[in-house]
Amino acid sequence: MKDLNKKRVAILATNGFEESELREPKKALEEAGAHVDIVSLESGTIKSWTDGNWGKTYTVDKTLDSVSQSDYNALMLPGGVINPDVLRTNKNAVNFVKSFFENNKPVAAICHAPWLLAEADVLKGRKVTSYGSIKTDIMNAGANWVDEEVVVDSGLVTSRSPKDLPAFNKKLVEEVYEGKHEAQMA
Repeated sequence: MKDLNKKRVAILATNGFEESELREPKKALEEAGAHVDIVSLESGTIKSWTDGNWGKTYTVDKTLDSVSQSDYNALMLPGGVINPDVLRTNKNAVNFVKSFFENNKPVAAICHAPWLLAEADVLKGRKVTSYGSIKTDIMNAGANWVDEEVVVDSGLVTSRSPKDLPAFNKKLVEEVYEGKHEAQMA
């Protein structure tokens, strides 16, 4: 088991995220010793989407306007259809995502979350996967799309759907562990 003690990871999400795609990576990171913040557009709670209906609510730890990539070692983006579609229309969310790439920090995106990566214009020439229905969008953003359980390309971890979570979580923890080392953060 990797020891992520002192590593900080942001999970950027808003209402309509696929619950398992936030819950399971968060649990895997925390079990490996990372500190995880749920970052969202507004304070309070955000509501998950589960099995075609609204699901559990999750407490927002930090608002997007109160954080920077310099606060974190890595970024995780859960999918769901609504969540990334809302976030990709928010300039601050797109810039937050882009800043992790500009600073060579690990980023993980599952299911529909690569929509946000396309909007941030960070997919050109990268090998990635996603939920099948957004394949054309991802390819149009310049990515080499493949239908695989989990893909890692220079610190970017992508997977297709909740059924890929075990492999996704394993690679996410590995990339955070091996990612760019920053000065220790409080």
